[in-house]
Amino acid sequence: MHIAIIMDGNGRWATQRGAPRTFGHRAGIQTVRRIVEAAPGLGVSTLSLFAFSADNWRRPPEEVSALMGLLGAYIGSETERLITKGVRVSFIGRRDRLPAKLLSQIARLEAATAGGAALQVRIALDYSSRAAILQAALALVPERATLDGFARTISAPADHAPDVDLLIRTGGEKRLSDFLLWESAYAELWFTDTMWPDFEPQDLADAINDFSQRDRRFGGLARVA
Repeated sequence: MHIAIIMDGNGRWATQRGAPRTFGHRAGIQTVRRIVEAAPGLGVSTLSLFAFSADNWRRPPEEVSALMGLLGAYIGSETERLITKGVRVSFIGRRDRLPAKLLSQIARLEAATAGGAALQVRIALDYSSRAAILQAALALVPERATLDGFARTISAPADHAPDVDLLIRTGGEKRLSDFLLWESAYAELWFTDTMWPDFEPQDLADAINDFSQRDRRFGGLARVA
């Protein structure tokens, strides 16, 4: 099962507590650990997490810098744990605008976890789905002009994953925000008011249970009991 999550609500969660927005992002990092560790036991094979969109560069420079630093700290503290848990991590999105130090950390993490087989985690960083689709369209050669060929061109071979089965958004908003638009063509959607720092493995289990009861027809007819 491929689950995609738009991790929303960190800043608002912190503001509600009278704390800086970066406090919420730090709490959100802890949620990432909990969800990554719980996912395989819930039948999840691929987990795509929206960490930073191409539009997020519009945020105050100090917040962007803090986010990049937090991601680097997460990589430094979690690499060995991810290897032990059999988690393979890859990043999707642009890399040419990321800090050089973070790029090196990302490369080391991807190499160190390449053998993980328990769970594939894809982190969307400086990511825009529309930009990825445009890039794929420009790169596609005629002999690969098929739906599957196009899907594989959108991301690098190492990052390619099945279509999204269930897309979750925390924080109360009900939109896709330019996340995995092509891959989510037939995804089931699940929205919750719970802010990302408060999102627990039980919330993930509840979403998956709700998903399991839906009738996914993919354009066909309803199932007959």
